[in-house]
Amino acid sequence: MMFPAELTLKDGMTFHGSSPTTPKDVFGEVVFNTGMTGYVESLTDPSYEGQILVFTYPLIGNYGVPDSRHWESKKIHARGVIVSEACQNWSHIEGRESLFSWLKRECIPLLTGVDTRALTRHLRESGVMLSAIRKSRKHHRQRTGSHPRREKIENRNFLDPNRENLVANVSIRKKKMYGKGKKIIIAVDCGMKENMIRCLQEFPVTIHRVPHDYDYTSERFDGVLLSNGPGDPARCTDTIAILRQVMKNQKPIFGICLGSQLMALAAGAKTYKLPYGHRGHNQPCQDEKTKRCYLTSQNHGYAVDEQSLPNGWYVNFRNLNDGSVEGIAHKSFPFFSVQFHPEATPGPTDTNGLFQKFYDLL
Repeated sequence: MMFPAELTLKDGMTFHGSSPTTPKDVFGEVVFNTGMTGYVESLTDPSYEGQILVFTYPLIGNYGVPDSRHWESKKIHARGVIVSEACQNWSHIEGRESLFSWLKRECIPLLTGVDTRALTRHLRESGVMLSAIRKSRKHHRQRTGSHPRREKIENRNFLDPNRENLVANVSIRKKKMYGKGKKIIIAVDCGMKENMIRCLQEFPVTIHRVPHDYDYTSERFDGVLLSNGPGDPARCTDTIAILRQVMKNQKPIFGICLGSQLMALAAGAKTYKLPYGHRGHNQPCQDEKTKRCYLTSQNHGYAVDEQSLPNGWYVNFRNLNDGSVEGIAHKSFPFFSVQFHPEATPGPTDTNGLFQKFYDLL
């Protein structure tokens, strides 16, 4: 049984659909992901904390949901899911349940039957914005699946998740250890995807995975990995302050996604919010030195302001769609970062060799 439901944007645009459960009001920042596959990895990516996720691919859920060994964290982090069509007759040898049942078990509202193409075009023109998934109002109960309309908003109490330090919600609480190698890596968990740990474990290293605000300045280590994470990087004041002190040691530092923005802020640069972010598995990026192009997996809504980079820093990767900064590096010290995800999951593994580059610097 399906219930009429709707997505209401802060600008008044309303998209009607249906939900397998009677939805309660759920607020978040609505964003879109252009990936054809990888919905399990995306939904369990902590970088989606505080967001309502729109999948642009028209059919989602056709290979079901595998067990948690394939997830990027222990739970779904998106506050809501919007699709054009959700497949109930899934089929895959590693599947354990349907997308419907998984979302219901995790108490995540699903809105299906939505014109996601129209919604995505609207977000590209107007930018990502605050929104709410709601039960359809009485005079719209017969309008499920209709064309989107701009309507008067009855409740303007849209809460902006980016005003919070979302990293504090998704970071681990206690230090964790992995491996027994001679080289020690501090992996700062700002909402770290599990595949980053898997990639690091391919090398003979000891990994100290620490909370976002953990002070590791007095500990012994050979390098630092700054992970991905959600929200506005400027909210991570403790993480930035600790990193700024660590950079004085001039030991290798590798930043990924949010970690790239945190490195820039610690160096004295600025960040800004992108109109609709980069979320998908086919983002073209160019190495500024070699001019080689890579297809990358991305999930971020903020970027580094190139003009604010201090002396000694340069842009090492650039997005070929909009020219934004996709990575920075220092001219003299072993500091480098990328805005995309070299660990992939989901997406291409073209840039997985960056982990080897980091290990070689240790």
